[in-house]
Formats: sequence, C-alpha cells, structure tokens
Amino acid sequence: MNFIKNLFSIKKKEPLTGGFFNATEYEMKNLLCGIGESEIRKDKIAITDYPFEPSIVYPNKIISANEINFISADFGLCRIYIDTDIIFVTSEQKAELIKFAEINEIKLIKHSWNWNWILEPYVDTEFTDDNEKRVEKCLLNVGIDKNETKSIRDEVGKQMFKYNFDTMLWDWCSLGLCDVLSAMRVKYNKTDFKDFYQRAIEIDKREENPLNTVYKKC
Repeated sequence: MNFIKNLFSIKKKEPLTGGFFNATEYEMKNLLCGIGESEIRKDKIAITDYPFEPSIVYPNKIISANEINFISADFGLCRIYIDTDIIFVTSEQKAELIKFAEINEIKLIKHSWNWNWILEPYVDTEFTDDNEKRVEKCLLNVGIDKNETKSIRDEVGKQMFKYNFDTMLWDWCSLGLCDVLSAMRVKYNKTDFKDFYQRAIEIDKREENPLNTVYKKC
C-alpha cells in the first residue's frame, strides 16, 4: 500500500509541460483562457470575467448600445467593435447579438480574416506553397506585405504552436485574433502584452484597399 501511495505522490510532483513544444506548466494551465460571459439585454451587454486585461471591458463592464460602432457575427466568435477595442462574444449568442444590433440600429460588418490568414501555418493541417501564395495575396490586399507577415509570425509562431498543439486543442480549421491574444497573454508581462494587444487590434482592423483590384479574390 505504501508503495502505491509513493507512486501517486511522485506523479503529483511531476510538472505539467507540453509534450510537443515545451509549454511550461503555467502556459499549459492558462493558454486556453476563454472569453468570459456575456449577458445581452435590450440596449446593454454585460461582460464578466473577461480575460484580456488591456481591454476596456476587463474584467467586468456593462456596454451600452450607443457605445458600439459595429458588430460582426458571420464567422466564429462574434465581435463587438468599440473605438480602439474588439470584444468577443460566444457564437452561441449569435442570434441574440444580431437581434440586439437590429433593435439598436448597429451596423453589422463582415468578419476580418487578417489574423486567420497570418496564423494559417499553425493550424493542424498542411500549409502548402499554394496556401502561402494565396495568403500572401490576401494579406497584401489589406496592406500587410511579406516582410511584416514574417515579422509577426516570428513573434507569435512558437507560442501559437504551444497554444494549438501542447494544449491538444488541435484546431485544424482556423485560428484568429482571440487565439493569438490567448497565446501571447501568457508569454508577455502586463506592459508588453498591452503593447501587443494594441498592435493585434490594429492589424485586425486593416481593411481591403478598394483601389487594389489585382488581389480581390481571396
């Protein structure tokens, strides 16, 4: 009996680390942080337990409809756009959020794919040369050239591998803004993450150049 107890005792002391990209125990416990909870009311949205400290809604805040510039709800997590911030709402509340937008006359906009394109190499599927060429064209159309794409990937790449594979999330479809914020949140200190958060939001908000007709089809 003591032998068995000792085995369990030893096992408990083993650190929880990533088996693929050496995520630390702290990273393993905090990479998948969620997006908190949202309560959609008639003309307000209450956000609680929001994980991204630089956000204006961290950790809890009630947003009035007249503070919201746009809402996006056509792909993945829903988004609320407020000046220089983007707040995430679960896709399970998509219908509620669209109704909220209609009632309060808030414009619905399409999903920004900028981060999804940048993060394609880190999904659980093959990233081919043809994929890369397509992504390059799409990113160039919103003003993100090859050099900037490489710089961003150099910054986030290792952390994204930890996020998607060490946690066994194994997302094979698409990684986006919320994913990269979740991943980098546990890498950087408070000051550095605030800087990254602001840059990430800015990158996500870059729009297609209407004068560029060469790369229209992404």
